[in-house]
Amino acid sequence: MSTHRSSARTPTALNALGPVHYSVHLDEARAHVITVVLTIEHPQALQRLELPVWIPGSYLVREFSKDLMAIKATQKKRPQAVEQLNKNTWQIACKPHSPLVIRYQVFAHDASVRTAWLDETRGFFNGSSVFLKVLDAPTAALSVEIHAPAFNPAWKLATALPLVKDKRQGFGLFQAQDYEQLIDCPVEMGEFWQGEFVCQGVRHRVVVSGASSTFDGAKLLSDVQRICQYQLEFWHPDSKPVIEDYLFMLWAVGEGYGGLEHKNSTALIANRQDLPRLGQLGLNDGYIQLLGLFSHEYFHTWNIKRLKPKEFHQMNLNQENYTQLLWFFEGFTSYYDDLVLVRCGLIEMADYLKLLTKTLNQVLQTPGRLRHSAAQASFEAWTKYYRPQPNTANTTVSYYTKGALIALSLDLSLRQIPAPSVGTQRQGLSKRAKNAKTSSAPLARHALNAVHTRGQMCNLDDVMRELWRSCRDTGLEEGDLLSVLETLTQRVWTAEIKAWVHGTQDLPVVSLLEQHGVQARLEPAQWAQRLGLRVQESNGTITIKQVLAGGLAERAGFSPQDEWIGIELPSLGKKAPQAWRLHKLDEWPQYVADEKSVWAWVCRDKQLIKLKLSLKGMNEAKTYRLTAKSLPELQAWLK
Repeated sequence: MSTHRSSARTPTALNALGPVHYSVHLDEARAHVITVVLTIEHPQALQRLELPVWIPGSYLVREFSKDLMAIKATQKKRPQAVEQLNKNTWQIACKPHSPLVIRYQVFAHDASVRTAWLDETRGFFNGSSVFLKVLDAPTAALSVEIHAPAFNPAWKLATALPLVKDKRQGFGLFQAQDYEQLIDCPVEMGEFWQGEFVCQGVRHRVVVSGASSTFDGAKLLSDVQRICQYQLEFWHPDSKPVIEDYLFMLWAVGEGYGGLEHKNSTALIANRQDLPRLGQLGLNDGYIQLLGLFSHEYFHTWNIKRLKPKEFHQMNLNQENYTQLLWFFEGFTSYYDDLVLVRCGLIEMADYLKLLTKTLNQVLQTPGRLRHSAAQASFEAWTKYYRPQPNTANTTVSYYTKGALIALSLDLSLRQIPAPSVGTQRQGLSKRAKNAKTSSAPLARHALNAVHTRGQMCNLDDVMRELWRSCRDTGLEEGDLLSVLETLTQRVWTAEIKAWVHGTQDLPVVSLLEQHGVQARLEPAQWAQRLGLRVQESNGTITIKQVLAGGLAERAGFSPQDEWIGIELPSLGKKAPQAWRLHKLDEWPQYVADEKSVWAWVCRDKQLIKLKLSLKGMNEAKTYRLTAKSLPELQAWLK
């Protein structure tokens, strides 16, 4: 490992400027404005431009054009009229074959991984919210020059875009082979920390913005290297990696969390306090969560960016793109992100079971799981998952967490089935290949190379690698998963996938875990869950965020956004009723013992409302805690 002070490698055979060239200027950082000058060497007579409305990996129409300002065009220094055709498309009438120059600005003040941010301390952007696409343009490469800001000569730049000419600390001229690559390489700028390491011949760079002086960069590099080493060996046990360079960009903030995958890089946001600190011993929960985020986004390098749903091979960035497979691409990635941490020795098995406990309880405490399947949740991500509202928990389930439990159920089920001998497998493959559709026959042939064909038990690792070998060029469909499962195990998995993916009954997670060395204990749930609520507790105030279907709070008449002020206990004999102010739900047992009901005082639209809250069955709400029961069985799975 060593620190690194340059940007991406310089291509050896790229032209300096393409027929479409972008020039990016950052000097209006105080106004959070990025200025772009787009030059089209050979425009059409009616030259059209458009901006995507969503960014791959974040399934919501975000309308990036809302942040575009002051679009102006000139040709030979003469103004040309710019006509807007719809929300994200513009048209300019001009003379063909004479350079057309379009100047516009982007308001960059979104503190996320999805769009753009610019102030005098840091700059960041995704091309999908900054670079107008030139329609009907030649297929030649696009060039981009990003100019270093004059207000701070110490700024550096990091991106996965191929660098043609480095003018200063990573700023300079870049080139993309097409618009897809251009918008798939986010850009980080500022006085960030940076380091690098090499795994399997692949250079990995890590840049961190916003870290305090106590940040232990060497620790982060070392831990991320172990994650990358494991995943490269996972996906490429006997082949050359598909990547040559990879870039992690992490923004450390006061409060935030998230990531967005790209083909050769990822953008991450995490709490500053979760970074490893100099002299710190052990791993706290926040840092483990951060390592899981690194692991998750890196796993996407294969599982969504290259192996992807068949529907995503020709994506339309002007509208929603639907698939029922996000439970696989996000859910299975969510299963492996923490599993990788324990497999490469960063966390102990007890830490992993703690993380798995959280995922299991999150799903079981979501009433929407009984109404909405994982496939439906995937398809409706555009309108449900990415548009949360107070009733979301009652209408849908997360394809991340439910998908992770589907992966777990499948993995543990596979581990119970001894793989057939090679000879038996060949007979089955031959029979299926004879009757198979054209699309599934290659899967059967390629499966002969799976690592488990030496009479060992199959597991989900084998399935993932076989799907990678067989479907990364054509796109994945649910039938491909079923075909690989049948090929590797000599049995049909249609019933399980139908029930787990398209059904709404609970998964057999607990019983499967108990067969693999895990003990699942039922314990009293937290007070909010017992009452059927999700709340926000801040500054001594309890705000109702969600009222869970079928719970005590719903029957009492609680509503989202109610402020729960206090409780009143009914009178007992000659004893007068008692009323108490609540600051947080953990205070509940101080005032409530074995009462059958209480009165709840809430404030709604500045009115005080008294609700009768029945407590019948309150203590029946349980939550799971997973612990190790049989280390040999547990190690066979986790290690």
